Amino acid sequence: MEFLIKAAQLLLSLSILVVLHEMGHFLPARWFKIRVEKFYLFFDPWFSLFKTKRGDTEYGIGWLPLGGYVKISGMVDESMDKEAMSKPPEHWEFRSKPAWQRLIVMVGGVTVNLILGMLIYIGVLFVWGRDYLPLENSVYGIHPSATLAAQGVQEGDRILTVDGVRPKTLGDAQKEIMIDAAQTLVVDRAGKHVTIDLGSGFNEKALASGENEIMGVRFPFYVDTVQAGMNSAGSGLMKGDRLIAVDHAPALYYDDFRKAVQAKPEQEVVVSVQRGSDTLDYTVMVDAQGRIGVGAMGYTQLQERGHNFVTVHEDFGLLASIPAGINYGLETLGGYVSSLKLLFTRSGASQIGGFGAIGGMFPPVWNWQAFWTMTAFLSIILAFMNILPIPALDGGHVMFLLYEMITRRAPNQRVLEVAQMAGMALLLALVLYANGNDVFKWISGN
Repeated sequence: MEFLIKAAQLLLSLSILVVLHEMGHFLPARWFKIRVEKFYLFFDPWFSLFKTKRGDTEYGIGWLPLGGYVKISGMVDESMDKEAMSKPPEHWEFRSKPAWQRLIVMVGGVTVNLILGMLIYIGVLFVWGRDYLPLENSVYGIHPSATLAAQGVQEGDRILTVDGVRPKTLGDAQKEIMIDAAQTLVVDRAGKHVTIDLGSGFNEKALASGENEIMGVRFPFYVDTVQAGMNSAGSGLMKGDRLIAVDHAPALYYDDFRKAVQAKPEQEVVVSVQRGSDTLDYTVMVDAQGRIGVGAMGYTQLQERGHNFVTVHEDFGLLASIPAGINYGLETLGGYVSSLKLLFTRSGASQIGGFGAIGGMFPPVWNWQAFWTMTAFLSIILAFMNILPIPALDGGHVMFLLYEMITRRAPNQRVLEVAQMAGMALLLALVLYANGNDVFKWISGN
């Protein structure tokens, strides 16, 4: 069921983004009286799931959910319609229009995606506001990853500064280390300030080890849900139990318990819990993925049980949500652009994911706030990726148009065709590589 919910969210999100992106090309093309032959959600090699014709345009839904397209008359695109391009240009074709009009048509999709991302962030902040846990309210410190622990960070350390700056949240601290390549941590360890040198290239080491996250908030594990159909159902575990040990080895915090259970797939374990003043033991079978099927309580519920995880909620009125949402989008774009340098390392390239990785970023239950936040993120990323100067992407067409506007000479038709084919081959290779990474990680369990 979790897979279906994530897949449905991914499909809906991509459908919204693709349709609006292509609308960004379609509308200016029509404004400039350029004929649009096709407008498709998803690709339709050999056949389509649905199609209808209105005027000069065929609207349809393809069966291959890898994107979408508009086929604009008189343009070298993925259709590679050489026969049409060999004829003299007609007044309603893309190639017969002034370069500035063609440029507006080509940047329309990217512009729509960028603005859409900002608008969604504005809406999310206006409707739901924003909750975060201030760094100082991580009252039990952090769980360091194996790579971070190897540099000297210990369980329960509380981060004070990263490269001399106090982060607002633990997520900000992680971003400064992994994206901005910060090298110095100052932590509070049992009341003493300890300086830790992470060393040059730590972020690449962490990626090479398969760690997307290098730290997590350390919090006690109270059962919130016992999932029906999972091994914990019928075991005796109840909502409100505090999990404290696995096979009598202490596991007082969420990550301690999770790691202890993951180390024993398809084995029976004895889970010790505190229930009121009693300590009870239950035998539970761990599944192949290292789970027993219980969900943890969040910060609000932990506060009710005397643990001081005080979150901060920010509400935004309509006027306040506009600059805040735009800033949210710009920070998202900036963080993504900064992280791209890691892709040119061996460890970073191994972390590239396809549709499986993207789908995994959606929550396992339908949550509209999470859905729209993720859709805004994908919209901004789609805008940036499409404007890259790679043939077959919008940015590739823009590159040739700028060349034409500067030199006042149209690129050779054969050059455009070869560039389009090379770009399509490169994009196909990237798609296969990214999704191949997903398959490899799924098979290997990493």
